[in-house]
Amino acid sequence: MTDNVTAVHHTGILTRDLGGLESVYRALGFTLSPRSRHLLSAGPGEPPRPGCTANLCALFGGSYIELLGIVDESAPDPWHTKAMADRYEGFRILNLDTDDAAATHDRLAALGMRPSGVLDLERDVDTADGPRTVLARAVHLDPRTTPEGYIGLAQHLTREYVHQPRYLAHPNGARGIAAVLIVAADDEYDGIARRYADLLGAEWTADGPLSVLEHEDVRLELLRTADVAAVLPGEPAPAPSYLAAMTIRVADVAEAHGVVERGGIPTRDARGGFFVSGRDAYGAGLFFTAG
Repeated sequence: MTDNVTAVHHTGILTRDLGGLESVYRALGFTLSPRSRHLLSAGPGEPPRPGCTANLCALFGGSYIELLGIVDESAPDPWHTKAMADRYEGFRILNLDTDDAAATHDRLAALGMRPSGVLDLERDVDTADGPRTVLARAVHLDPRTTPEGYIGLAQHLTREYVHQPRYLAHPNGARGIAAVLIVAADDEYDGIARRYADLLGAEWTADGPLSVLEHEDVRLELLRTADVAAVLPGEPAPAPSYLAAMTIRVADVAEAHGVVERGGIPTRDARGGFFVSGRDAYGAGLFFTAG
């Protein structure tokens, strides 16, 4: 295994209303995995215990969207999810995919990024062959150094239990996360841009008002707050810097648009496809494009 960061592992939308979040994303045409309670370790080598969160996921075979809910306020919260929600709920999490969490941790530490240590994650899931335990390892960056959101790198140890074939077909034709759009305040822009360039070993290029960083299967888009109206007109700004939107690749834009509209979700035309406002999608703007 090597420290090889080449894809988006998952994005995460956080809420205290997991039932409502689930209903909206089903209306958007996503197939969701069953609800699963997290078992979290408080630190490296610590035994896992039921945490305060549960999730459902829209799975694409590689990346996925995690619908993350706080379901037990009294349960342990070693990953500080409640504090995250106290600040604001919505699109809060971006994890990139690594082949080796330990090697990634060491590289990030050498870059001065203050990583968390390697954290172990378990959750029980049903499979076609019976109950199984999903195992993963994650490295989080210190959230005091990532004003745009909670950023980490994650390693699948049992990918086949997560991306089960029965959950990969979506009524809206979704195939994956094509891009993540980040809004950065002027005084935080340079630091955010440098951090992702260092994480991926790539440099940003200009694309109209956006700066774009592409590396393997990762596409990140960075937008200054002064340019938000040109790309995200009328969208809420929950913080000076924030995870604003993701682009979803779909098999057929017109079919996806019909599914979303039949689900009762408002849309508007946008760059080669259509857009669903974060106001209607629990804080995550959603671009749908062909791909």
